[in-house]
Amino acid sequence: MGVFSRIPSGLDEVDVIIAGGGTAGCVVASRLSDADPNLSILIIEGGSDNYNDPSIIHPLLFLSHLMPTSKNTLFYQGTKEPKLDNRELVVPSGGVLGGGSSINLLTYSRAQRQDLDSWKMPGWSANELLPFMKKLETYHGPGTSETHGADGPVQISNGTYHATTSENDFIQAATKIGWPEKVDIQNLDTSNATQRNLRFISPEGLRQDAAHTYLHPRLQDGKHKNLHVLVEHQVIRVLFENKKATGVEYQPNSAFHNGTPTVKTIKSNKLVVVSAGALGTPLVLERSGVGDPAILAKAGVDVVAEVPGVGRNYMDHHLLTYPYRSSLLPNETFDAVYGGRVDIGQLIATNNSILGWNAADVTSKLRPSDAEASTLGPAFLQAWNKDFKNVPNKPVSIITSLNGFPGDPTGLPVAQFMSTSTFTVYPYSRGHIHITGKDLSVPLDFQTGFFSDEQDVDIKKSIWSYKKQREILRRMDVYRGEYAPGHPPFSAGSDAACKEFDTPLKNVQDIVYTPEDDAILEQWVRQNVGSTWHSMGTCKMAPQSEFGVVDATLSVYGVNSLKLADLSIPPQNVAANTGNTAFVVGEKAADIFIKDLGL
Repeated sequence: MGVFSRIPSGLDEVDVIIAGGGTAGCVVASRLSDADPNLSILIIEGGSDNYNDPSIIHPLLFLSHLMPTSKNTLFYQGTKEPKLDNRELVVPSGGVLGGGSSINLLTYSRAQRQDLDSWKMPGWSANELLPFMKKLETYHGPGTSETHGADGPVQISNGTYHATTSENDFIQAATKIGWPEKVDIQNLDTSNATQRNLRFISPEGLRQDAAHTYLHPRLQDGKHKNLHVLVEHQVIRVLFENKKATGVEYQPNSAFHNGTPTVKTIKSNKLVVVSAGALGTPLVLERSGVGDPAILAKAGVDVVAEVPGVGRNYMDHHLLTYPYRSSLLPNETFDAVYGGRVDIGQLIATNNSILGWNAADVTSKLRPSDAEASTLGPAFLQAWNKDFKNVPNKPVSIITSLNGFPGDPTGLPVAQFMSTSTFTVYPYSRGHIHITGKDLSVPLDFQTGFFSDEQDVDIKKSIWSYKKQREILRRMDVYRGEYAPGHPPFSAGSDAACKEFDTPLKNVQDIVYTPEDDAILEQWVRQNVGSTWHSMGTCKMAPQSEFGVVDATLSVYGVNSLKLADLSIPPQNVAANTGNTAFVVGEKAADIFIKDLGL
């Protein structure tokens, strides 16, 4: 029946309901439909259809989804966090069919072997998940067929465009400080190196999101007539009879439909899968009566199943982006496009190759030396010795080049910027997200928990990352100094003070930071750290005694016929952009559900 924005008459029950049409939800629905075309499946997605949306299919336009006016993005409002100078962080998430894969930065980045093995769940080790990683992709990059796939639905390539000068420049600069270029840092085992970026972009230059690669082909081929997608509708809660999930309650999304929303229900005969993302899934569960009884009682929700882990263990990578002045040409950054000096419509009309670019040409997985770790304080050194020193495939930070200004261009000088996207991995800090009432519109109890770890190890990682990314940029030939508003306000007489230059630096020596500089840097990081859009862990896969919410088959504890499939389920963090992990969770989940349904 395809995609529709109003439920057709007569469609009042299906075999499988998938609450959320994000990355994993699209994968699960598609694979289940392949396994049995007679199985009736309904995705209910709160956002709109993404099919051929120019802002989605053209990678260069990804920054449009950062704007607070974007209807393709959900913005989760946090509460004041003392460790962040009492800021209230807003965390974006996919709010359109395809979820995060439709609006993210498109970087192809895989978890490390240690990451997946650390989940300690049968069926979910790195070796057991590798077949699903290969199954999803057609890989056009360097590496071997032992670790990459050749005939999956998702094309992985370097797209149709890259800025060769700055790409080579970044690599030579990183090499000078000990981080060489490696062939493939996404092979699960390589770390402490850079690589020329591969992306979720086809060789023809189109975004490879889960809806366009999995769902839309099946909706249009005439062979999956029982696969249905309802967009612009929000799932309120899962319905139960004797603790068995029997359907969902849903309503039109007021962002797309006028008037008072009419609450409706639809029945599931076999299975309900909640796939609303790490931020949305725990809220659906709590509104359904699955969660911590104390939280449910405060929200006025009757308890169906006591699962205290719901909404706990929130993780995200801690992101800071840093702009620099450069000698790059207008066609080597996206600044002219977002500054309004290039007609986007004309680029689309002529299918300009720059549209197939995400402006991020080099990525990395980096870690300090033992000597550097020892300079970051006794608490950091203790954490380093315990969790990193003897595990060489565990990085501390991911630094990616970005050709352009990493934010709102309003009021910027006409210039071409070179930037870094810098985020730390394996946070020790944890946050939470919970409902405060039954209604979808009530404020959330949401804290990211950034920098809340008692020993301040997380902020030490961000401070180290700032210093190291800056040393890479200072060794680039295109470097012309820091753009001061995007850096800490070091005093003018400090070696760390922001400066501008007319020519490249010669004989570069590392900046020496004083204790005063470090204090300024720490305060600035607290005031500016933000989300990397890599939310995960809020309904973790673990024993219930360890605040787990689902078991290894993704079944929710305490109820029947209810599964989860999204980035809420990873119990531990991954050293990667999380898009690939979301696809892998979808593939693995689909395999589990197909077996459970006897298909």
